[in-house]
Formats: sequence, C-alpha cells, structure tokens
Amino acid sequence: MKTKLLAILAAGAFAFTACSTDDEPVKPTPGGKAELKGNITSNTTLDANVEYTLSGTVLVNSGVTLTIPAGTTIKAAASGTDIYLLVERGGKIIADGTAAKPIVFTSSASSPKQGDWGGIILNGKAPISRKEGAKSEAGTEINNAIKFGGDDVNDNSGILNYVRIEYTGARIDQEAEHNGLTLNGVGKGTKISNIYLTYGDDDAIEFFGGTVDASNILVVNCTDDMFDFSQGYTGTVTNAYGIREAKYLPVTVDPRGVEADGNLDGETPTDINQSDFTINGITIINNAPGADANLTMHDVFKIRRGAKATIKNAYAKFGAGTTVADLIDLTDAKGAGNGGTSIEYTIDPANGLDKGKIKNDVNATITKKDGLKGADVSAFTWTGYKF
Repeated sequence: MKTKLLAILAAGAFAFTACSTDDEPVKPTPGGKAELKGNITSNTTLDANVEYTLSGTVLVNSGVTLTIPAGTTIKAAASGTDIYLLVERGGKIIADGTAAKPIVFTSSASSPKQGDWGGIILNGKAPISRKEGAKSEAGTEINNAIKFGGDDVNDNSGILNYVRIEYTGARIDQEAEHNGLTLNGVGKGTKISNIYLTYGDDDAIEFFGGTVDASNILVVNCTDDMFDFSQGYTGTVTNAYGIREAKYLPVTVDPRGVEADGNLDGETPTDINQSDFTINGITIINNAPGADANLTMHDVFKIRRGAKATIKNAYAKFGAGTTVADLIDLTDAKGAGNGGTSIEYTIDPANGLDKGKIKNDVNATITKKDGLKGADVSAFTWTGYKF
C-alpha cells in the first residue's frame, strides 16, 4: 500500500504513528503544510507541493519505503538532537531529486546555523569490522538500541540523489553527535550521488562500515571532518570536494579533510574486515585562517588505526594565512594506518608542506604528482555554489 500525503486532505489518513503515547497521530493541514515525526509503518510518499516540518524523530521501519519526490523541501525544527530522520535496517528511502528539482533538508529557524538539528541516518545490512567469529552488528551512535550491519554486501537502503542537507550536527555530548549524512553498514545496492552538505556542526558525511559507493559529494563549511570513514568501510567514493571558506572559523580541535579508522575509534585493532576503501578524485581546500593555536585544519588526510586507503587524483589547496598540522598523517597513538595505503596528490601552493608535513612510518606509497586536478566541479553546477 502507498499513502500519498496531500495537504488539501486534512482528514486523510497519515502513515506516521507516534514515537510515544504522548504524541497524537499527525495529519496534513490545509495551506500546504504538514509535520513529520514518529514511526513510518507503511509505504509512504510525500508531496512536493507540501512544506514539511520535521518536528521529531522519524524512523522508517524495516520493510517500509519512504519516497520523497524531486523538489520536496523538509524543514527541521531547530530544537536539537532528537530531530532526525533514520532509515532502519530493512527500510528504504527513495529521495531521487534532479538537478533542476533537488530535495532539500534544512533548518526551520529564521536565522539558521550549524547544529540546528540532527541529520539523516541510513542503517543497512552490509558488513562492518568486528572480532573474529563475532556478529556483524553494532549500535547506532546516537541510539545504541537501533542496530546496523550484517552480511549482505549488496544490501539496498534506497536512493539519495540530488539532495541538499544543511545546518545539521546537533551534539548529544562530547562522545556522540550527529553528522550531516551518516551511512551505517550501508550496502552496494544503495545509490548515494549528487549530495550537497553545508554548515554541519560535526562531520559532513561519515561511513561506518558498509560497502556502498558514493559519487559527486560537495561539502562546504563543516566544523569537524569533511569525509570520515570508520568501522570497516570498503566502498568507493568518486568525485568529492570539501572546502572551508575564509570566514568560517568554528572548528573542533582536530578538523580534517579525510579521516579514516580501520575499526571503531581504534578500540579493537585485531578486528577483521577493517576499512579498505578507495577515493577517485578529491579536492580539499582550506581558506579559513588560523587563530592562535586553533588550527582550522589539522590534517588534510589522516589514515590511522588499521585503515587502508587508495586515494587517486587528490588536490589540496591552502589560502593565505591558513594553517595545517599535516598534509598526510598515517600515525596515531591507537595504531597507525595500513602500510598498503596509496595516495597520489598535487598541492597548491607547493610550499613545502609535502616535505615537512607528511608522517608515514608504515612506508605507505605517497606520491606527489604535478597537474592533478582533483574533483570535477562541473558535477556540482546544480548546487549553485560559486567555486
């Protein structure tokens, strides 16, 4: 059964059930507006002509598909950590926008800012890192009771295509926070492409295990890492671009262009199925000047804790007055990166960072190549971003 949400049908049935017994079932109201919250328990299609407010946690239950048409805008209530959309294992989201009609997730605040709401989370059934003989399963960072992972390399959690996600990253505490887009054990049957992530208060996009491939990912002004890989991610990212603009100064203590861990936080270094991923074409730009000891970019590429990365056609650029601790760092107190790592890069300007700021105790293959261009920005024309 498919339920279409039409604002003109104020009395129509709505396919969301309450998150708790205190909530009333939500229905569309006249005037083209509707609230979204609670569990989606049957196949549901939104309406691009309705303005939606994400007013609570939305869980797409296992066996259920949420379809979001091209051109739909969803405004998240700017009230913190419990405002997010999560697709459970076995559930699907079909958010298939177009260049002319992208799907937009944003803040409802009149003056939006990073951290206004949580973000989007997809939980799949694909493999993750784990101890030998252990179940391929883990708890979601923001709610450990909601599990992800499995043994299905080709698991399908749906489609995210031509989607803009902004003002995310609400923090639960110092150890748990939302990312703009979190992919937990997501499989290769899922399509992740043409994603624009901007003004996030933590990582822009993070892969916790899984095998999903992703392409054409633009990150603008996130507070922590632009691209984060952990817990056994083994997919491929193609055409990725991350930039911190000159006036964007809020950062964590160690923001990075790429951060990669083989296992979760380096706590289980003997895990099987540790991260072994590929990036084809990536640009990292830092134009935000440092202030005192506060680095606006700690590392461009941090590959650590057993992770193996193959990074081809990487381009890094630094504006006047900007700072960076390391261009490439494969060292860490909880374990170095895998010596099978391979990185080829061009740096602009070629100011010595490639000599004094590379830490490679594991003899990974690090190759400076003149003329690499990194990401193809023509793929991001639809975003309207001025490069």
